[in-house]
Amino acid sequence: MAYTAADVKNLRERTGAGMMDCKKALEENGGDLEAAVDALKAKGLAAAAKKSSRTAAEGLVGVAVEGTKGVAVEVNSETDFVAKNDQFQDFVRKATEVALTLGSDTIEALRDAPYPGGGTVGEKLTSNVATIGENQQLRRVKGVSVSNGIVVPYMHNAQAPNLGKIGVLVALESEAGADVLEPLGKQLAMHIAAAFPQALDADGLDADVIERERKIAAEKAAESGKPAEVQAKMVEGAVKKFAKENALLSQLSVMDNKTPIADVVAQAGKAAGTPIVLKDYVRFQLGEGIEKETSDFAAEVAAAVAG
Repeated sequence: MAYTAADVKNLRERTGAGMMDCKKALEENGGDLEAAVDALKAKGLAAAAKKSSRTAAEGLVGVAVEGTKGVAVEVNSETDFVAKNDQFQDFVRKATEVALTLGSDTIEALRDAPYPGGGTVGEKLTSNVATIGENQQLRRVKGVSVSNGIVVPYMHNAQAPNLGKIGVLVALESEAGADVLEPLGKQLAMHIAAAFPQALDADGLDADVIERERKIAAEKAAESGKPAEVQAKMVEGAVKKFAKENALLSQLSVMDNKTPIADVVAQAGKAAGTPIVLKDYVRFQLGEGIEKETSDFAAEVAAAVAG
């Protein structure tokens, strides 16, 4: 029995398996769709190792909060198609919930942790690679907590509850109630999602990043031809400007573009009658720093059928 591009697409949608796996399953089963589905399910873990070298730059960020602690987890897949898969979304959600119980920011600890229903998180991921048919990776995890206060989660353009492409956590230390802290945390989280701060304050900025900015500023100053002492002031001014624009507390709020975030928090504390401290934050944007490969899904289907 022959098969068409539509059959390949249908098999992929039903199983989540990779394009070439779907084509091969149809070929081996004479184009019988149901037999191909069974064949892909039967492959199990044997296919997983073959996927591990593929670039995984898509996927989902998950966030979870319980009481005074929260965690964000990024899990990558090869395509956005898989990120919409119910099996993949369920894994990211449960892996994030597991991470919330660990108190560790290492992928190794998360991978070795027990997964709901049996096995470890890592073993479940390996199983998913085999059944879904794409490389998937636990990329990073980070938690925040406060001794008294609240951790507010925010997901920009969520694909499902607490799952999306930009996940933010805001940790607010305070005696103020949730009626004050939750809306403040949401406002700050939206700013963080949009403004992409690199650290909480200037002291937290990466030393290598600052040094790179200093070298760039020095090159520009040298081109000016001005005296050395003037060039030195130009360099220091450029570095301070960079730090101010990239440290969260000194950034100008995107809400009015004039009030520093530190002042936004201080004003909220004054209005509440008790201090509020922005203790920490997390901002995970899907695929940060990963070189992505582009692909044409329609062309891939046509090429797969053409052989």
